[in-house]
Amino acid sequence: MATLHSETPATARRRIWTLAWPIILSNITVPLLGLVDTAVVGHLPDSRYLAGVTLGATLFSFLFWGFGFLRMGTTGLTSQAVGRESDSEVRNLLGQSLLLAMGIGALLILFSQPLITLGLWLLDGSEIATNIAAEYAQIRILSAPAVLANYAILGWFLGQQNSRVTLAILMLTNSVNIALDLLFVVGLGMTSDGVAWATVIADYTAFVFGIWLVLRQLKRLEGRFMRERLLRLAAYGELFQVNANLFVRTLGLLFAMAFFTSRGAVQGDTVLAANAVLLQFIMLSSYALDGFAHAAEATIGRTVGRRRWDEFGHAVRAAAWFSLATAGTAALAFALGGHYLIALLTGLPEVRATAGTYLPWMVAMPLIAVWSYLFDGVFIGATAIREMRNSIFIALASYLPVWWLASAVAPPGYENHALWLAFLTFSVVRSAVLVGYYWHHRRTRWCYRPDEEAPPAATGRCH
Repeated sequence: MATLHSETPATARRRIWTLAWPIILSNITVPLLGLVDTAVVGHLPDSRYLAGVTLGATLFSFLFWGFGFLRMGTTGLTSQAVGRESDSEVRNLLGQSLLLAMGIGALLILFSQPLITLGLWLLDGSEIATNIAAEYAQIRILSAPAVLANYAILGWFLGQQNSRVTLAILMLTNSVNIALDLLFVVGLGMTSDGVAWATVIADYTAFVFGIWLVLRQLKRLEGRFMRERLLRLAAYGELFQVNANLFVRTLGLLFAMAFFTSRGAVQGDTVLAANAVLLQFIMLSSYALDGFAHAAEATIGRTVGRRRWDEFGHAVRAAAWFSLATAGTAALAFALGGHYLIALLTGLPEVRATAGTYLPWMVAMPLIAVWSYLFDGVFIGATAIREMRNSIFIALASYLPVWWLASAVAPPGYENHALWLAFLTFSVVRSAVLVGYYWHHRRTRWCYRPDEEAPPAATGRCH
């Protein structure tokens, strides 16, 4: 691995942007696939297929999102190994992450029946839609090993500061999926089973492509795979610790989102639909903010591996600059064009009017949530995962009481404002906790100690 040279603030900004733009572009392709799935199934003669596929797809969005730690944990540890210039460590992290991903995927298939039954029961769809979703899910679960292995591959490449692989793999996955959707459903007359098989084949196609890219990259790395690192359970200690905390943190996020959805549903279908439309505003801003957060993961991990705390500060400031500019742009766009965006997302007059009532919450949300996106990236790169986990549960400890108190005192018709206040509070507290952890660690851990050799005129000395 080549010797790594010192970086300036300008270099850090270029690196963040170079890493971020392929991720942002690949994120934009994700809703395209959902639109095609909806359009293909939505043109079938019976609407129950659309309901069933939507239910099944929602189940797998939650299920696979829960294992997103396989991407995040691999990125943080790999980027630090790159910073230490340890090719053998980079190799063996790939092997461990792939074996872990394939093992979890196999277990998901093995226990698919109770998982699918429980998941669909929790989603509480109609009997007809649930039956179609169950058929869809029994096919879709076969892709679990490929999906989770792809997470590990994407995390491994991002840890080496190669984000273009993310774009290439997602573009291939979505292209194959869309083509097979049209072939199976429109050409061959299949229904929800055709959509499921199209996704499974696309996921395994992406996995084969990813392995080919991995083999090419391995030829550029020195070192070798070590049998004891791959086959001894004790050798997985750091990976298990990082991933376990990320998994618990993700469960907390899932609970926060599920609670928000359920409390909206209690208020009726119109409020539920309006909240769903407004959550798309958050999703839109997250496409760009995620890109800069992922770029921060790889860049921060590299500086931590090198123990170059001056460069660490450059990387954080560069990611913060792009993130804040994006959040400010999103808030301004929602303030000026929010009603037009709502009109694009729904044609129902009552849903449009209801969503417009809560639009000010959307203007505030990017300016608050930006800090949690940014510092999630920083803490993943530094593998300070316990702090991320703690931030979620501290935020939940404020989220639920604020909702209860605000709902109790809210006048009739303002219950959904109370819900949005609680959700915004969750974001405020989560961001504040992460900022607090960051400043503490920056003064005590992520800094040059008095007995540590530092570059001339280096910033970031411990206090």
